Amino acid sequence: MLYPQKTNLFQAFSDQNPFRSFWMAGYECTDQQNAFGNRVDFLTLTGHLDQIDQDYADLHRFNIRTVREGIRWSQVEKRAYQYDWSVVSDMIDSGRAAGIQQVWDLCHFGYPDDLTPLHPMFARRFAALCRAFVAFYRSKDPDGTLIVTPINEVSFMSWLGGDVRGTSPYCVRQGWEVKYGLMRAYIEGVAALREADPGIRILSTEPLVSVVPSLNANAMQIAEAVAQHESQYQAMDMLAGRICPELGGRPEYLDMPGFNYYYDNQWEVGSHATLPWANLPPDPRWRPLRDLLLEAYNRYKRPLVISETSHPGIDRPHWVRFVAEECQAAIRQGIPLWGICLYPIIDRPDWDHMTPWHRSGLWDAELRSGESPRRILYQPYADALLEAQMLLAGKEAALL
Repeated sequence: MLYPQKTNLFQAFSDQNPFRSFWMAGYECTDQQNAFGNRVDFLTLTGHLDQIDQDYADLHRFNIRTVREGIRWSQVEKRAYQYDWSVVSDMIDSGRAAGIQQVWDLCHFGYPDDLTPLHPMFARRFAALCRAFVAFYRSKDPDGTLIVTPINEVSFMSWLGGDVRGTSPYCVRQGWEVKYGLMRAYIEGVAALREADPGIRILSTEPLVSVVPSLNANAMQIAEAVAQHESQYQAMDMLAGRICPELGGRPEYLDMPGFNYYYDNQWEVGSHATLPWANLPPDPRWRPLRDLLLEAYNRYKRPLVISETSHPGIDRPHWVRFVAEECQAAIRQGIPLWGICLYPIIDRPDWDHMTPWHRSGLWDAELRSGESPRRILYQPYADALLEAQMLLAGKEAALL
């Protein structure tokens, strides 16, 4: 057993669980500048802003009552310290009317045009945004539970913008500097959120990965794989004050660790070859998802959330069954898992080329000239999701 008095601890965790449903839906909300310097806006491109009421209504048949949404920082703050919350206000109204709980990303890969994580005012501007968001949100909902993800996937953004020039600030070999700038803003943002609303809940979302050496690796290559694997925890460790204490991180700032897990999250150092998620043919280096969740739980001793997961194409139903089976095993091991977010719930295109669309949602997008994409339910995925929900029904009920 992981700990004594398992039932009492599960009850204590259950009493703290703020989510309305174990299964959640995530709407792709990136507003980043892509590799070509073009601003993308996926809430508009996927048609979610136009069809939000129907999108929410469609969730009810799957008993999904919690969703991840984004404010799109670049659209809210077009001029420094001046905020336009009109679109977010309409989204909140739609959520309330549909009985949907919204978890809000304040920065999901996009910044205002005049900012990058390396800008000296980045942290101050982000903290000001956090304060303004709480004031706005509480003007609409004074008493409800507010759950916020300050900055989505700091580790990924640090690599994309700091090492491979995939987004702003378009750097190479500056991944640590970008990560440090993002985490300075993250920590100052959490302090501002908690000052404005002490009861706010923080869902921190980072990739959950496994980095392994080659099969015939030498000692140096093994050490490199260990170091790269360990680096996935840097952002959460900084938030909790375990490293870089000068940034002001605190243990209580790491409230709810969320981990984003996809089919290609296990790879070989150096070659970057992906380990097949079904582990066929068998590879001794491949690790079950339950083991990765256990590693994360043992590190932080907090209830966990799978904050993003999906698979493109025809493997969608197999993937959701696989994730459900692994989560069932994790819960049986004593890991308090509070939810699984299917992300994206509506299909999305590629960030850089706008095509092809990934076919990774529960609903595919049928493109129409001059109109928002029509939603086409991918029935094999829907059937598999209902099976997965049945598999976890008893386990999730104990954690909600």
